Parts: sequence; structure tokens; C-alpha cells
Amino acid sequence: MPTFKNLLKTHRYQEDIKKSTFIGICFPIDSLATFEQCLSRHGDSRATHNCWAYRLGQQYRFHDDGEPSGTAGQPMLAAIDGAGFDAVGALVIRYYGGIKLGTGGLARAYGGVIAKNLQSAPFQWHIPKTVLCLQVPFAHGQNVHALCQQFEGEVLQEIFHSQGADMQVRVPKDHMTDFKSALQNSSKGQISFLNKSSHCG
Repeated sequence: MPTFKNLLKTHRYQEDIKKSTFIGICFPIDSLATFEQCLSRHGDSRATHNCWAYRLGQQYRFHDDGEPSGTAGQPMLAAIDGAGFDAVGALVIRYYGGIKLGTGGLARAYGGVIAKNLQSAPFQWHIPKTVLCLQVPFAHGQNVHALCQQFEGEVLQEIFHSQGADMQVRVPKDHMTDFKSALQNSSKGQISFLNKSSHCG
């Protein structure tokens, strides 16, 4: 079953609140290094504040960048989690307009800008997948490709040798049992499952 949403591309949302401009930028990440690169690329040193948060599996951090503690980064992280996203970084750039919002107003502003950003952001559901390594005789190579398509999987690697090919495929965990059965039935048991660690590229 899908467990969380993946952001497909960088997405922006801007809102003016009591003369302050809040620009929310959300971007997909796969590592802390990616997050830091995106933060550097999108941040604005001329702004009053560059507040941020990220969620990457069990890892998360947030930063208020001079706003009162707990009024910016933490509400942004809560917005990410509340929208059901993972592997995402969020930045809110604030240009101060001269009217103070108070702690409650700040938290609503920062959290709200990211929540509204993610409501309209392009995403796909994350589907847990498993990688399998197969030894496939020449006669059954096309069967593997066809079955991968049928079971929403993909062929990651195909290395040919004198007996056929060693193939690395990735298939949704929910389909794994049926996929293995279909492989065995279509090849009359001639497709072998290899040990991933020792044979799988």
C-alpha cells in the first residue's frame, strides 16, 4: 500500500500577510546534501528571514532563522507531515513589511504557506518495491520484460552471457508473490533467483 507522497518537482507558493511577503518553496530531496544544495540555490540573503524544515524518513530538522523559537521551522515541519509527504525540503522566505504578527500569527503564516504549497504541488504515492536478481535463459528474456510491465515493475539491469542473461528487476512488494509465480510458470521453472548480495551488480 502507498505509505506517503513524493514531491515530483520544486513548487512555489507566495502569500502576503499583513504587509509581509512569505514565499514558500518545497523541493524533493534524497539526502541531506541535496537539501543543503536546494537551500543554497533558493534562499535569498536579502530577505528578513530564510526559515526551513525537512523530512527524510526518520530524519528531520527545522530552523527559525531569527524568528521567535517554535514559530517558523516547527510549524513548517508539521505542515509537511500533515500533508503526508516524505523526502521533501521546505523553505519560507519572509520579507518583513513592518507589522508584527505575534507568535501565533507567525506559526500560522509559516505553517500555512507550506500547507497551501503542498496542497497544490505535483506528487506521486510512494510504492514500496523490492529488487530481485534473476538468471534467465535466452528463451525467456522477453517473458521477464512482459511480466515486469504486467506487474508494474521495471528491468534495472540486463547482463548477457553464454547461458542467457542475469537480470535485475524491481517490482512492487504487493505484487512480489504473484510475479514470482508467473515467472516460474512461464519458464517452467527455468528462471533462477540469485542471491542479491553476491550476484546482483
